[in-house]
Amino acid sequence: MAVIDEKTVREHLSRIPVPGGGDLESGGLLAGLTINGGAVMVMISTTADQAAAMEDVRQACEAAIAALPGVEKATAVLTAEMPAEAAPPLPEKLGAEGVASIIAVASGKGGVGKSTTAVNLAMALARLGKSVGILDADIYGPSIPRMMGVDANPRQLPGNKLEPVESYGVKCMSMGFLVQEDDPIIWRGAMVMGALEQMLNDVIWAPLDILVVDMPPGTGDVQLTLAQKTKLAGAVIVSTPQDIALLDARKGINMFHKVNVPILGIIENMSYFLCPGCGERHDIFSTGGARLTAEKYAAPFLGGIPLDLDIRETSDGGRPIVVSKSSSAHAKAYMEIAANLVESLSVPRASPKITIE
Repeated sequence: MAVIDEKTVREHLSRIPVPGGGDLESGGLLAGLTINGGAVMVMISTTADQAAAMEDVRQACEAAIAALPGVEKATAVLTAEMPAEAAPPLPEKLGAEGVASIIAVASGKGGVGKSTTAVNLAMALARLGKSVGILDADIYGPSIPRMMGVDANPRQLPGNKLEPVESYGVKCMSMGFLVQEDDPIIWRGAMVMGALEQMLNDVIWAPLDILVVDMPPGTGDVQLTLAQKTKLAGAVIVSTPQDIALLDARKGINMFHKVNVPILGIIENMSYFLCPGCGERHDIFSTGGARLTAEKYAAPFLGGIPLDLDIRETSDGGRPIVVSKSSSAHAKAYMEIAANLVESLSVPRASPKITIE
C-alpha cells in the first residue's frame, strides 16, 4: 500500500483555488491536517459569511485527497476559528428548529457511564413513542457512533444542511462520523463551539420530541458555554454512588444552577452488582448516594442502573441493551427511568438551590 505523506497532500491542496484568489496554503486557510493510516482529515478556516462559497473548496479538497494513492477515507471540514475580539456574538440561545425539548445528559467527571446512559435513555424514550435524536457534544471523545452501531457519514443537503444518521429509529449526530475512531481532534475552544453550533443549527433534526445531548464530562468552558447558549429544557445528572463521584456531580448540579437550567433528575449508574453465580448483591461503589443527593437538591431521583457485563458488552458492540435485550431487567430499569424523565419534563421546575459545604 502506498504511504501517504503530509508534503504530498499539501502539494495537491495548494492547487485548489479559493474565492478571492490564491490557495489554501498561501492564504493560511489550512487550519489542520491529520493522517492516520489510510484516513486523511483536513480542516479549512473560513468565516460565517464565506461558508457557502467555501463549500465548493471543501468538496474539491475531499476529491483531491481521495484521488491520492493509499487514501481510504478523505474528510474535509470547514471551521470558523477567529480571534476572540473579531468573533461575532453567539445567538442569545442556540436551538434546534422543530425540536420540542433539548435535554443535557451530564456528569461532573468522566468514567461514570454517562454516554452509555445517554444512549440507552434515548433508546428507551423512543420505545415510549417519542421521536428522539441524540447529539454527541463530546467533541474530543465522541463515542456515540460506536455505541449506536453506526459507521456512516451524514448526508449533505442543499443549503449546507446535514441529514443526521439514523440508528434504531433515533437520529444521531457526532464528530465521530467525520473522523476516524482513533484520530485525535486537536481544536481550540472557538472551533469546538463552532462545530457544536453547526450540529445544532445546521442538522435537520425536525420533527423531534426530544433531543438528548451527551455532554462532555466535567464543568469546563465547553460545558458552561453550551449550557448558557442552548435552549435546554433541563439537565439529567449521571453519577456513580461513591462520595468522590458525587462530589463532582454536585459541582455539575451547581453549574446548571448558575445558568438557570433546571435539573430534571439524577441517575445512579453502577448502583450495585448482582453476582451471576450466586445472585448475591454487592454494593461495590456503595449505594444510595445519588438518591440522597437528589433529595438534598430537591431534584427527582430517576432511578438506578446496576453494574453489569451485559450493559458494557452491548454498548461496546453498538447494540444498546434497551433494544438488543429489551426484556432484560436492565432494559426495564432504563425504561422506568425514561418514563420518570418524561414525567419530570411535564412539571415546571426551578433551578436547584446552591448548597455551600
